[in-house]
Amino acid sequence: MGRKRRRKSSAKRRRDMRKSIYVLPNLLTTMGLFCGFLAMVLSMQKEFRYAAIAILVALIFDFLDGKVARATGATSRFGVEYDSLSDLVAFGVSPAILAYLWGLQSFGRLGWIAAFLYVACGALRLARFNVQTEKVGGKHFVGLPIPAAASMVCSVVLLFDELGYPGPVTHWSLVALVIVLAFLMVSPLPYLSFKEIGITRLKSFNWLVAGLLLITLIAIRPQIMGFVCFGFYVLVLGPVGAQVMARRRKAAEALQAGEENQGTSSA
Repeated sequence: MGRKRRRKSSAKRRRDMRKSIYVLPNLLTTMGLFCGFLAMVLSMQKEFRYAAIAILVALIFDFLDGKVARATGATSRFGVEYDSLSDLVAFGVSPAILAYLWGLQSFGRLGWIAAFLYVACGALRLARFNVQTEKVGGKHFVGLPIPAAASMVCSVVLLFDELGYPGPVTHWSLVALVIVLAFLMVSPLPYLSFKEIGITRLKSFNWLVAGLLLITLIAIRPQIMGFVCFGFYVLVLGPVGAQVMARRRKAAEALQAGEENQGTSSA
């Protein structure tokens, strides 16, 4: 009897596992993982421009897999864990190798320590995100999101390539950038989540014009505008926007509480 029960429970666990593995979102996650691995190969071949582009393509797949999973009701614990592992490769290890081979290698020990620090802080950032997801929710990010940090590294590589310095390059600013990004990822600073803004629900004509203008500017000089946009989010929009949205949220909650107290007292 004991063996039969164990066989049944084991079979039940295997069936539950098969049900929890959804093909489409996890396939998109795999494509992001592939782009991250491809970026490492391209970096070792000194194709730094294409390596940076591959990481940015992984960013698109990372955006799509979550959207598809939520839209189709295909979220699962397996998908969450797989997505974190994919993010660590695509936005942690790949940008670190890109940064090291493109500009940190000439600094010797300091260079590879800075690259490792980026990877380690990215892993800690993902682990903390998985633990705090239910507590913090989608209101804001705690620390710089690892895809944003990776995008910043890629935008610097593409900017230098546009300016005529395809690499390898030697500049202390890159060491400082990688270290700052690493500590921003594990910092307690709140960063703006675009879910809170609700871009898909915006109905303002002015926002439409602003979006059209931004797309036009990016189309004219994508490398330069990409650097400006990612840098603006990392340094200004992310932390300041989160503070502004938090104040608005508190004001709305206080107003709602005041209305409820007024209604209770009048009753």
